[in-house]
Amino acid sequence: MNTTLKMREVGLKLVMTVIFTALAVIMITPFLWMISSSFKLPADMFKYPIDWIPERFVLDNYKEVWFGKYPFLLYYWNSIKITALTVGGCLITSALAGFAFAKLRFKGRDLLFVLYLATMIIPSQILLVPRFILFDKLGMLNTHMSLILPGMFTVLGTFIMRQFFSTLPNELLEAAKVDGAGYWRMFWQISLPLTKPALVTLLILTFTWHWNEYENPLIFLRDNHLYTIPLALTNYVDENSTNYTLIMAASVSALLPLIAIVSIFQKWFIEGIASTGIKG
Repeated sequence: MNTTLKMREVGLKLVMTVIFTALAVIMITPFLWMISSSFKLPADMFKYPIDWIPERFVLDNYKEVWFGKYPFLLYYWNSIKITALTVGGCLITSALAGFAFAKLRFKGRDLLFVLYLATMIIPSQILLVPRFILFDKLGMLNTHMSLILPGMFTVLGTFIMRQFFSTLPNELLEAAKVDGAGYWRMFWQISLPLTKPALVTLLILTFTWHWNEYENPLIFLRDNHLYTIPLALTNYVDENSTNYTLIMAASVSALLPLIAIVSIFQKWFIEGIASTGIKG
């Protein structure tokens, strides 16, 4: 009987391994094709069957992207600046709000938190026109601040941090309070250092979102020198043609920071997802 159960478990694991391996291959294939195409000439890009290893391996696409007609380095810097400031602000505001909702006792706390979460059901597109009018009145239209300020406040970030702070034992803060610690010290020196997994989870989610964001920069930015990478990719599309190999080279370049962030913080990201209750 035990042998039969073990064989079934082994068979099930084997089947699941094959299925997930196939899914992983399907998901990674477009990225491999993008990398391969970035080293090809335009005439070789759409050859069928696909030449996964280019017959003519060229670096001209990357040279054109980084040192050619359009200042891709400037677009890269714009994306880094906007994303870094937005993510930094988001981590600060979400950590403070999450701590308040989880550990501070005040009248209407739970109701306020529910109402705050309820704003997640509002489609972001509905707020585009009011935000456009507001930033126009404030003279912030066509500036990076019109992208940075709204991104510093996120309901999802507050929820993640609140869930993680809720897992910390109240006895820890009560002991600190007896020792004379105030709320700021309890937050900064005691609670925050224990929330590294949640902070990393929020960092990766917000970094990925804002690095790849296209809609808001398209609406709030007008001058080419203010463009982020997603908008800059449209420079390689004109009325008569689309230079796909340059787009592929620029896209590969744009993926590098995302790969680096996820690779460095993957361990804490998985731990943070498991401990904050965000499960599939």
